[in-house]
Amino acid sequence: MAKRIFSGAQPTGNLHIGNYLGALKNWVQLQYEYDSFFCIVNLHAITLPQDPRSLREKTRDLARIYLAAGIDPKVSKIFVQSDVSEHAELAWVLNCITRIGELDRMTQFKEKGKNQRDSVAVGLFDYPVLMASDILLYKTDLVPVGQDQKQHLELTRDLAIRFNRDFGDTFVVPDPFIPKVGAKINSLVEPEKKMSKSDENANGSIFLMDSADVVTKKIKRAVTDSGTEIRFDETRPAITNLLTIYQLLTNKTPQEIESNFEGKGYGHLKTELAEIVVEFLKPFQEKVRSINDEQLDRIFKDSAEQARTIARATLTQVYQRMGIAGCEGV
Repeated sequence: MAKRIFSGAQPTGNLHIGNYLGALKNWVQLQYEYDSFFCIVNLHAITLPQDPRSLREKTRDLARIYLAAGIDPKVSKIFVQSDVSEHAELAWVLNCITRIGELDRMTQFKEKGKNQRDSVAVGLFDYPVLMASDILLYKTDLVPVGQDQKQHLELTRDLAIRFNRDFGDTFVVPDPFIPKVGAKINSLVEPEKKMSKSDENANGSIFLMDSADVVTKKIKRAVTDSGTEIRFDETRPAITNLLTIYQLLTNKTPQEIESNFEGKGYGHLKTELAEIVVEFLKPFQEKVRSINDEQLDRIFKDSAEQARTIARATLTQVYQRMGIAGCEGV
């Protein structure tokens, strides 16, 4: 039996080139090696206030991006989290074995909830438990994650081990998949920070639906480091970030790239990178616009049914192990 992979993204903000290079591109490659589940995690999205109409539209927009990126519904499950109620059910069970101290240590909550701890939603605090439910529900073997989600996956592993110890072997303890290159694509204007969907400065991110003119302007305005040499160098994060994007879109080696730009200036790199990004995004965007609602409805329905079958079997096993199922006649 093929090992299983699970990952997902929130239908909030606009996906950027970093989301593609750090996540979607890897999903496309991994889907043929694993039994693959790719979720649109709209329950995670509502941990912060959302406009209902916008959330529905962005959920469908994100599915189109999954498909345009190359996720194949014939081999992968593409579904909406809220269509499989077992995600929320298992999250409650896991809440009952999670320690408050464990959630208190989550750095993402500290960042998002800083200075307003008394007013943020409990859901934001509890976010990592729902993420653990997403993963454990499918007895997932491998989880593609960025560095910012690694701590959440460690909690998922701890909860799986704790449940198995206390109630019997039930969950697979998942391993992370963190790509060696591209796990973190940084902002074009603040290269020490990760490229973000929610960055107030839109010039820091190349969004997947940006026009060719916008992409070109953003790249040409990207900050660079001191010096003139174009080479991969961790001490020069701005230029290395641009070179990493170039590497991942061309599949060239660092040596080939450095040789290509030997003796050239930053302007040459930015011009060539802009052309490469625009060339990549043009057919991608055409594909996104070609996917209609009827296609999405069919994919959502078929994938949710497959996901629900596995999720219900897992949850039934959990309930039996805990003594909250099979109680008739007791």
